[in-house]
Amino acid sequence: MRFRGNKQFASAVGLVLGLLCAVEAAKVNKHKPWIETTYHGIVTENDDKVLLDPPLIALDKDAPLRYAESFEVTLTEEGEICGFRIHGQNVPFEAVVLDKSTGEGVIRAKDKLDCELQKEHTFTIQAYDCGEGPDGANMKKSHKATVHIQVNDINEYSPVFKEKSYKATVIEGKKYDSILKVEAVDADCSFQFSQICNYEIVTPDVPFTIDKDGFIKNTEKLSYGKERMYKLTVTAYDCGKNRASEDVLVKISVKPTCKPSWQGFNKRIEYEPGTGSLALFPSMHLETCDEPITSIRASIELETNHIGKGCDRDTYSEKSLHKLCGASSGTVELLPAPSSSANWTVGLPTDNGHDSDQVFEFNGTQAIKVPNGMVSTSLKDPFTISVWMRHGPGAHEKETILCNSDKTEMNRHHYSLYVHNCRLIFLLRQEPSEAENYKPAEFHWKLDQVCDKEWHHYVLNVEFPTVSVFVDGTTFEPFLVTEDYPLHASKIETQLTIGACWQENSGHDNDTETVSEPSSGGNARMAQFFRGNLAGLIIRTGKLENKKVIDCLYTCKEGLDVQLPEEVASAIKVEFNPNQSSLTVEGDDIDAFDKVMQHISYLNSRQFPTPGIRHLRISTTVKCFNEESCVTVPDAEGYVMVLQPEEPKISLSGIDHFARSAAEFESQEGVTLFPELRIVSTITREVEADTESEAAEGADDDPTVQETVVSEEIMHNLDTCEVTVVGDELDGEHESLEVDMSQLQQRSLEMSSSNVGLVITGVNTMANYEQVLHLIRYKNWHTEALFDRKFKLVCSELNGRYVSNDFKVEVNVIHTASPMEHANNAMVQPNFINPVHHASVDLSGHNLVNAHQASVVPSAATIVIVVCVSFLVFMIILGVFRIRAAHQRTMRDQENGKENEMDWDDSALTITVNPMETYEDQHSSEEEEEEEEESEDGEEEDDITSAESESSEDEEGGEPEDQQGASRQQQLEWDDSTLTY
Repeated sequence: MRFRGNKQFASAVGLVLGLLCAVEAAKVNKHKPWIETTYHGIVTENDDKVLLDPPLIALDKDAPLRYAESFEVTLTEEGEICGFRIHGQNVPFEAVVLDKSTGEGVIRAKDKLDCELQKEHTFTIQAYDCGEGPDGANMKKSHKATVHIQVNDINEYSPVFKEKSYKATVIEGKKYDSILKVEAVDADCSFQFSQICNYEIVTPDVPFTIDKDGFIKNTEKLSYGKERMYKLTVTAYDCGKNRASEDVLVKISVKPTCKPSWQGFNKRIEYEPGTGSLALFPSMHLETCDEPITSIRASIELETNHIGKGCDRDTYSEKSLHKLCGASSGTVELLPAPSSSANWTVGLPTDNGHDSDQVFEFNGTQAIKVPNGMVSTSLKDPFTISVWMRHGPGAHEKETILCNSDKTEMNRHHYSLYVHNCRLIFLLRQEPSEAENYKPAEFHWKLDQVCDKEWHHYVLNVEFPTVSVFVDGTTFEPFLVTEDYPLHASKIETQLTIGACWQENSGHDNDTETVSEPSSGGNARMAQFFRGNLAGLIIRTGKLENKKVIDCLYTCKEGLDVQLPEEVASAIKVEFNPNQSSLTVEGDDIDAFDKVMQHISYLNSRQFPTPGIRHLRISTTVKCFNEESCVTVPDAEGYVMVLQPEEPKISLSGIDHFARSAAEFESQEGVTLFPELRIVSTITREVEADTESEAAEGADDDPTVQETVVSEEIMHNLDTCEVTVVGDELDGEHESLEVDMSQLQQRSLEMSSSNVGLVITGVNTMANYEQVLHLIRYKNWHTEALFDRKFKLVCSELNGRYVSNDFKVEVNVIHTASPMEHANNAMVQPNFINPVHHASVDLSGHNLVNAHQASVVPSAATIVIVVCVSFLVFMIILGVFRIRAAHQRTMRDQENGKENEMDWDDSALTITVNPMETYEDQHSSEEEEEEEEESEDGEEEDDITSAESESSEDEEGGEPEDQQGASRQQQLEWDDSTLTY
């Protein structure tokens, strides 16, 4: 029994040991956890929970069974999942075990995710078990699985437009498929929320629409006249129906229908004289409406035909202009401005005013005769005829410009310049000669300029048998020359006429006018009248005008100019006409062409230009690749307004009243009329005041406040100074006005004289004219009946455009009285000559510069009155002296009687005489004369002493002056023998 019991015990112990061994064997961690190889997850931004597919579960074979048939094992931890590990940099996720025994876990975000920053995340994950024992030894890790997580978007952003505003330009009358596109963006990351699903025009009642892509177009044709600019407000919506945070402004400008033209220039351009060159088109450009252009040609014309003789030129006399241009000798001006020395043009109508050249009008009934002697009877070659002419299509009769014909009887034309059927014809009949052969006599030029109603300059150079004509500087040869016999010898005088031809009445009354001048052998008439305008008719004998002089006479002082920029000089071609009134620009580069046009300028070199309008015209021709659709550029027009120049005020000043002795008038030198003449020219400029109120306050506070205009002295030329006599004309037999001709010639000036004065002409400086006028002298050989003479001086510039003041000078003649015996030495000198010399004496407002000029006598009557009054005063004083002398003698006799009664012991007495008393006595008579003239009351007689009466008695005795001087010296001696000091 004990054995059997022992066997059972042994079996039980074995079983327990087996179980213990089995349990111990079960604690060994032999297997790795297992997870899926790939996971896909979704997470919504701003949330941390990740939905994985498949779920995150780790399995381990070492995990015990939860339930057994006999018992449950609950004591071991082998096979449990302790955690998950994520591998990757900056992974914003973490894995958490929910149940260790089942291996279930989740992935969640550490922080809120932003889809806009990162839409997807990829990383690896690995599971690990709890290992063996409490310390987790022999821990096993699963393989690494890849996890892809997508971040789902939420509609947190609104659309935003790319531009702050949009602009577009459309042309009126056109319907566009698309004018412009607006575009908005959404910052959301998903396609659904980041896409713009709709655009909308918020502004109501506008003729525009917008599609879902943001394209705007007009729903009707737009009109520039109705609305020039539309302003639209546009918004956008994303696909999540979020509206744009800010609407956008769209501006659509409506342009008129595109027309190729010049744009960007002012039609009125003001030119201020003296400012030099002025850019005409500084901002101009050519609009071609996007048409492809191959070449451009533009002509710019400056129209100055209405200014003077075709443009602005110096308005000096034609003779002066010839001198300025180098033709200094032999010129005779046949149409001068009317003056005292050239009065044959007085009756002709002229232009109004002196701003421009003086021209003469011939209306078909007027003509003038040139005085005899102005031009030689027969012109000998070489010679030149130059004239400015404006003539239109006329009748078929001859119209004479210049004609030299017989005064009487034969009606022969010696030479003549006339127009006929738009031809210029010059007739020159040779004088009688030995050979009676045909010679060239009539030269014809067919010229369009003769009948175009414009001003042209004609110069005929005659060097027989050759005659050439220059029209506006261009030479023309005659197309027809006819011959004739020379004239027969005759003693008949000739008459030079302008505007018609002088001839006897031949029975034809057409175009003739009877002249009221008698003639022998019939009625004298003018025939072949000229209809048009003439100016500057000159004949120059002995020389021909060269091309340089002709160009100088014709060249304008105003015109167009251009300074080509270096970068376009080679690409653009520019050509000028001779007088620079027009230019042509040609090129194929539009940008370079515009630059050249912007550098075109207007220039007027005259100091005092003619004011007024100069029209501008731009004619443009373009060529295109497609000639059929090539654009046409209309002409552009504008004008230059030349402002009125500041008019100079020419002032003449100097001594205007003085006297000279008759001997000086009769001397060889004569009397200088303008010894201290000054010529000054000033202009008045306006100065802007600071404010009108300040100016008004200043004017109230200070009466001497400066005005808003100031005068400024300027320098310019003069062309005429005329000295005329005021009163009776000069009598050539005993008086004259003279000037040193050599001084005139040195300054290229000329002088003409007549019985009313003299005229100095020629363009020269004011200083030179001043020097010459200082030399003008007046001489008179018979001054007995002459007491005064008056003259007037006037100077002018630009042929009378600017005239000085009338400077009048009065010269008095001093007649010296003949020597005669005087009772008193005080009367030896004439009483109107003051022996005391002063630096200056002021008589009646006339400043006299020296003592010689101080001898001013207003008139001869004044001289006679002064002499008579002085003589009367002298007689009164003499009578008073005699009465006082008798009274003094009576008093001395009475005193002598008393002296006999009284005896004085005067042995030691010394009498001292005041030497000044006797000297004063000698001059008392002169002082009394002056006092008598001032007061005429004779109250000074009481102061006369006996010494004065004795002195007067000595003077009556007629003592010589040397004896009087000796007596005065004796009276002035001192008896100082007894003086003590």
